[in-house]
Amino acid sequence: MSRRKDPSIPNEILDQLLAGTDAAAARSQGGLLDSLKKAFAERALNAEMDHHLGHDDQVGNNRNGYGRKTVTTDSGRIEIEVPRDRAGSFDPQLIAKYQRRFPGFDDKIISMYARGMSTREITGHLRELYGIDASPDLISTITDAVLEEVAAWQQRPLDPAYPLVFFDAIRVKIRDEGMVRNKAIHIALGVMADGTKVVLGLWLEQNEGAKFWLRVMNELRNRGVEDIMLAVVDGLKGFPDAITAVFPEAMVQTCIVHLLRNSMDFVAWKDRKALGMALKAIYRAVDAVAAEEALTAFEASFWGQRYPAIGQSWR
Repeated sequence: MSRRKDPSIPNEILDQLLAGTDAAAARSQGGLLDSLKKAFAERALNAEMDHHLGHDDQVGNNRNGYGRKTVTTDSGRIEIEVPRDRAGSFDPQLIAKYQRRFPGFDDKIISMYARGMSTREITGHLRELYGIDASPDLISTITDAVLEEVAAWQQRPLDPAYPLVFFDAIRVKIRDEGMVRNKAIHIALGVMADGTKVVLGLWLEQNEGAKFWLRVMNELRNRGVEDIMLAVVDGLKGFPDAITAVFPEAMVQTCIVHLLRNSMDFVAWKDRKALGMALKAIYRAVDAVAAEEALTAFEASFWGQRYPAIGQSWR
């Protein structure tokens, strides 16, 4: 029989906290969880004040009572007491001077916004679930702050060179003008020399073409990229030319997955599984020499003779 895992908070403490209260009401506004949040915030703020007064530049500065502040949490509003000092130099980090929302509240709003809810839908959602009246202006302020960070991320400087970059697109469902639509998110995924993967950028474009990717290449160049050693792309016509126009030394390779898909376009449905097994010897080869030998063997085999266009496309 497995041994019961010890709780992270001792049962004795939990029993004391729940003594004489309804456990089901612990999450309600003004319940046990709100009391714990209040106690935690005030304890942390007092610890910050002790640390602040302990600095050498605060010699002679002392506590000067408390000020009251009402902050919004995910379950309602709580009133906390914020310690003050005589010099007025205390600037708390947990809840800043002008902050009116408890840490984590903004994350919930951003999460709902990312799922496609409008600002007024979020306002109604918070009112129904938590009894919180958050105005649409407040929601917009929070989401606008995130959009500023997104814009800064999109324009951030990049490294001068990347050994390997994958260029591709994924289809995602996005709420647009009240309707959910399928849209293409184009991505540039860089791989560093140590194997670390870095998203260089994301672009929303409904129509993929060589002109669009040429614009992407110029953007990467303007953000500091000087060289891409190997670019892996799909079979889009004109894509390699768009890359080499900006990065002339780059080697362009068709993605193996896309190459396999294109190969299967020549093949009858009943032959696909067997032919896919025959192609594995090529793309699983240890080096280019072994891969070329495997390709030559494939072209001379039954499947290569039956579907000669596949060998030509791989070459």
